[in-house]
Amino acid sequence: MSDQDRVPAGIDARVPSVARMYDYYLGGKDNFASDREAAEKVIEIGRQMGNDAGEIARANRAFLGRAVRRLAEAGVRQFVDLGAGLPTQDNVHQVARRHAPDARVVYVDNDPIVLIHARALLARDPDTLALAGDLRDPDAIMDDPQLRERIDVTRPYAVLMAAVLHFIPDDAEAAGIVQRIRDRLSPGSYLVVSHIYQGNAAEDVATAGRQVYTTTTSGGITGRGPDQLSGYFDGLDLLPPGVVPVAHWDPEKPPASPVDLDRPGILAGVGRVPDAR
Repeated sequence: MSDQDRVPAGIDARVPSVARMYDYYLGGKDNFASDREAAEKVIEIGRQMGNDAGEIARANRAFLGRAVRRLAEAGVRQFVDLGAGLPTQDNVHQVARRHAPDARVVYVDNDPIVLIHARALLARDPDTLALAGDLRDPDAIMDDPQLRERIDVTRPYAVLMAAVLHFIPDDAEAAGIVQRIRDRLSPGSYLVVSHIYQGNAAEDVATAGRQVYTTTTSGGITGRGPDQLSGYFDGLDLLPPGVVPVAHWDPEKPPASPVDLDRPGILAGVGRVPDAR
């Protein structure tokens, strides 16, 4: 049986999906030949930069887990995960409920296969939801009646944007998306962002990596640096340790000083909306 025979109607398994490529980086099995081929190209390019794509993906996943745990311990009981990707180990609702059994989570993605897997996983869980949505239209997501059934936006909640904004190639559009989300956050809410950055990678190598992603469902990928990422938290209180590589974002372990920003990877930060805006 071919990959195409195993996917829902209307999905072309010959086109790599960034969600399934990420699943492959994490060691998952919910991917097709096209995803593995594209991912292996990225892995090889990463080696030329001195990086391991799988290690970077796992570090990003671990960051997300630490951030969710930190927010749950701080009293957050509502989470919206934008660009959630395929279910894997330690999903947001699982991490949150270890510390807050009453936590409610809405997963949002525009990949039909992601939604099929997520809905199967969450079918019997009334406090979670897998919702179809496009990051380019954040207002439609946040105004969706199904989301509003589970998330009380008048109370503190967290919006998670882990390794997703770099699939918005235009800097102004990406910043505008974050601003729309940020402007809607109620006092005491949190914004969690992680994002690929190029560091001091040779431009020809970085270009080769970007070229791979032009063949995927995302249509491209754009790295951004710490100054741009810090701008996403304008008006918010940036939690320690600030904007740092994902492996260093750990409130319980101060990062090494100085943090190495030369090496390509993923940056992350978490901001809180002040109680009085």
